[in-house]
Amino acid sequence: MTEQLPVFPYHPDPVATGAIVRSDAECSCCDRARGYVYVGPVYAAENLRNRLCPWCIADGSAAGRFEAQFTDVVDDVSMDRLFAITQRTPGFSGWQQEHWLIHCEDGAAFLGSIGAAELAAYPDASASLRQERASWPKSQAEQYLNTLTRDGQPTAYLFQCRACGTHLAYSDAT
Repeated sequence: MTEQLPVFPYHPDPVATGAIVRSDAECSCCDRARGYVYVGPVYAAENLRNRLCPWCIADGSAAGRFEAQFTDVVDDVSMDRLFAITQRTPGFSGWQQEHWLIHCEDGAAFLGSIGAAELAAYPDASASLRQERASWPKSQAEQYLNTLTRDGQPTAYLFQCRACGTHLAYSDAT
């Protein structure tokens, strides 16, 4: 019987984003097959990709045992929030170096990859992407935003502020 997944405040639906998948694999931390495995990035000396269960990420045991982090770049947050995001939250895979967005002095919740079609529903995230390309001519920036794709590249990564609800995004490609 599969256990109920732990709650990740900074990554509320890791199954929908593809960071956690159903699997019969045994976790390298707790040595249990719990029905799910984390398939996102792991920054550790040992190769742990596809070898950790969500429960060992949530309770910090995977980070403690393997000196692992699941997100590499987080700036401008308190140490307790930094540890919650980098060591107790499933990360996500991007084309270049992923980074966690910050808003209202806290990490935002990662909602997933989005393209131009999905972006229309998030005008505040569109504004943050336009700001990201502020140095570009406006027509070039708009053309770029229209090429964003959810499952290809370039893509955008959607976040939502946990305090005020503002949607944020950044884009990425190889």
